[in-house]
Amino acid sequence: MKKRLPTWKGVLLFLSILGPGIITASVDNDAGGITTYSIAGAHFGYALLWTLIPITIALIVVQEMVARMGVVTGKTLSDLIREKFGVKPTFLLLIALVIANFGNVVAEFAGWASAWEIAGIPPAVSVPVGAVAVWFLVVKGSYRIVEKVFLVACLIFLTYPIAAVMGKPDWMAVGINLVRPVARFDGAYLTVLIGMVGTTIAPWMQFYLQSAVVEKRVQIENYSLTRIDVIFGCFVTDAVALAIIVACGATLYAQGVTIETAGDAARALAPLAGSYASHLFAIGLANASLFAASILPLATAYSVCEGMGWESGIDKNFRTAPQFFWLYTGLIVLGAFCVMVPGAPLVAIMYASQVVNGMLLPAVLIFMLKLINDRELMGNYVNGKVFNSVAWATTWIMIVLTAMLLAVTLFPGLPALLGL
Repeated sequence: MKKRLPTWKGVLLFLSILGPGIITASVDNDAGGITTYSIAGAHFGYALLWTLIPITIALIVVQEMVARMGVVTGKTLSDLIREKFGVKPTFLLLIALVIANFGNVVAEFAGWASAWEIAGIPPAVSVPVGAVAVWFLVVKGSYRIVEKVFLVACLIFLTYPIAAVMGKPDWMAVGINLVRPVARFDGAYLTVLIGMVGTTIAPWMQFYLQSAVVEKRVQIENYSLTRIDVIFGCFVTDAVALAIIVACGATLYAQGVTIETAGDAARALAPLAGSYASHLFAIGLANASLFAASILPLATAYSVCEGMGWESGIDKNFRTAPQFFWLYTGLIVLGAFCVMVPGAPLVAIMYASQVVNGMLLPAVLIFMLKLINDRELMGNYVNGKVFNSVAWATTWIMIVLTAMLLAVTLFPGLPALLGL
């Protein structure tokens, strides 16, 4: 019988592998995501809480698949798509991903600026400081240092559960709405619903997680620990999402306060839940925005460089991986610049980026499912029936939701015509 590791050695081994799963899932709650959840709570109360249970299940299945592919193959998602499907589909997919991610990067800096405006600091000061900070961290740091900084940033998301408790919600109503689906066929509800799925199971996450697992060089015999990391991260990120919806539902929705951004939510919380709740919400927004402003350009640079066969990695430099670092730098500079342009439609960009994520996700999932079920590639680590069922169901649900959103957008009178 195989001898079990002593407890302390097992803990140390887990801590050495901990990182990719919880970091990827935590960045999920970025400025755009916080905005989406805040709007869901402020505009619909607890009505969308029920979606978090199926979303969490789908997130676990999707994240576990890419982590498994990374460990088994030692290759990134972009690499595998290029090798199995060719350069053209890979190039088209990456173009769409860059466009969606650029909108997300702008959203992060907009969220960062909004959080600091609450403290009276203008974007002209906060945005350049934030941009330089995230650029310096990744360009001048090693993978080990960067990962440790990101893990510390994950802890700051605890501000949202505290803010939710300070909002004094009706926990019985929260529990009921978690298990009672509410179906509505109107543009606003569907847009928020797709936005929630798009921000919780974002396309960029799959590329970044697999790249992080590969760069961490996790061995197949230690994959069970990576799986724990991934699953734990998924539960944490959706617990934070629940807290944001509850905080805004218990206060803003109850008082009929409408908002457009997470910054609006932070300001509006002050007279309803107290200044401490407002400040905690703003701190969480600032942390989430800067955290994601580091990860999203990084995920994009990984995806593009690996898909095109260029060198990539935090442990490299401008000389050994020029495309990787210039793309990372360009996304940060352009994203920060857009936020500082007077009159830029930041709210539209922030919200639209989440919806675009939801519309792009099915294409990414289809590529993933083809790869994960390739026995030549994965051997005995191909998907089982349950995982395939959940993953394909997620893919088709997103296709149907996107079609419904387009239908009610193009034909606003359709719901009434159908008697819905």
